[in-house]
Amino acid sequence: MRARPGGARRAVRPAPDPRPPRRPSRSPRPRARGGDPVPDGLSVRAAAREAGARLALIAPGLRATWRELAERAAEEAAALRRRGADPELPFPVTVRADAESVVLLLALIEEGITAVPLDARWTESERSAALARLAPPPPLEGDPHDPERPLAIVFTSGTSARPKAVVLSRRAFAAAAAASASVLGWREDDRWLLCLSPARIGGLAVLTRCLAARRPVVVSPRFEPEGFARIVSEERITLVSLVPAMLAELLRRLPAWRPPRHLRAVLLGGASAGEDLLDEARRRGVPVAPCYGASETCAHVTLALPGAAAGCGPPLPGVEVAVRDGRLCVRGPVLFSGYADAGRIAGGPDAAGWWETGDVGRIDSAGCVHVTGRADETIVSGGENVSPAAVERVLRGHPAIRDALVAGVPDERWGQVVGALIVTEGPPPARPALDAWLRARLSGAARPRRWRVVDALPLTREGKPDRRQAARLLADPAPPESGQ
Repeated sequence: MRARPGGARRAVRPAPDPRPPRRPSRSPRPRARGGDPVPDGLSVRAAAREAGARLALIAPGLRATWRELAERAAEEAAALRRRGADPELPFPVTVRADAESVVLLLALIEEGITAVPLDARWTESERSAALARLAPPPPLEGDPHDPERPLAIVFTSGTSARPKAVVLSRRAFAAAAAASASVLGWREDDRWLLCLSPARIGGLAVLTRCLAARRPVVVSPRFEPEGFARIVSEERITLVSLVPAMLAELLRRLPAWRPPRHLRAVLLGGASAGEDLLDEARRRGVPVAPCYGASETCAHVTLALPGAAAGCGPPLPGVEVAVRDGRLCVRGPVLFSGYADAGRIAGGPDAAGWWETGDVGRIDSAGCVHVTGRADETIVSGGENVSPAAVERVLRGHPAIRDALVAGVPDERWGQVVGALIVTEGPPPARPALDAWLRARLSGAARPRRWRVVDALPLTREGKPDRRQAARLLADPAPPESGQ
């Protein structure tokens, strides 16, 4: 890929200062084992020196300052050394959104040991498949606190393909935290609610952003709408990261809920959010901030502040986003180093520093990024390319359909046909009437040929639509309440 992907629109913003977004004290910087200062703000010991008395972690039954959190992390680090943790080897740990996992991850970051966070909800087979990517382990050489050393290896969600082991450096985490802060900003009273698993980049990046900014993280091990609303109110949460399925459940289960005034941004990423969901959230006063990113970009690289931008917003400072052949490409210091697989790290950005995301999208005249789907999810029916996301948007516009998930179904004549799982507001619409409604809005290849009415769409554990499971359900030769 060329430095300027062929003839396409490109958006770029100047890089932010990579230091933490607050003036540090004159306390000495934390030092690596070789005696050199740690080159970034990702140190709980430094946070204890600079903001020791400030609140750092809020969890059920626990309120810890940065000084107290550093002490807990030091104890955990000693336990890790007794367990044989080695900076030369990646260290798998099972984590969830709780205080124990926060302390464990901060200890690994402080020691310069590459964390491999594994979701506590995974089955044994899922865990084994993930760890198989690291057998033998990739090479980890040099100073444990070198900016290019891996801080973590995180696994992609794998909604349409086998999960990949993404290698992310300290440089990527520090740059991502600084870029996000330069747009979102930090206030003295900010508290970020962590209700995403820190085994995924969306959750882990919340922790590193708060560490870099010396701001408290509030953990909620299990997302549940009533509990979420209570924590946001009682703990005066100002920032939270959600995926669209979480927001949709919150609005559906709590129709009378309105966010408190202190909640200033709900970052919405992980999957494309439908316009109906965004409109309903805004109508109820939710300060939604759609963003775009991936594990490979160390979380979001664009951000649309509430009421300030279209789509997923413009790129963060220091990040370039371009479109080549319809696909979004990213360049900047936030990018990953490569994928860990079979004892090596490979497949990172190209020689010009660009990474092709595999997402289909566009950049508008204001420089805002719009994501329309995944290139690898395209359905090819009779030689025609069909975007599942585009069909889903049309289906959600039908008055009787609350939600939809589209996938390709193998077909002897057409290669694939479009299939759709639908969730209805009441009785399912009559098939002839629905066909007539769709005929006015979709081409022949894009119109669903197989249907299944379900109570809820299949989701991954991260709350993303599970298109692979949808395809399996739709491939059933005679699914209940289906049309052919």
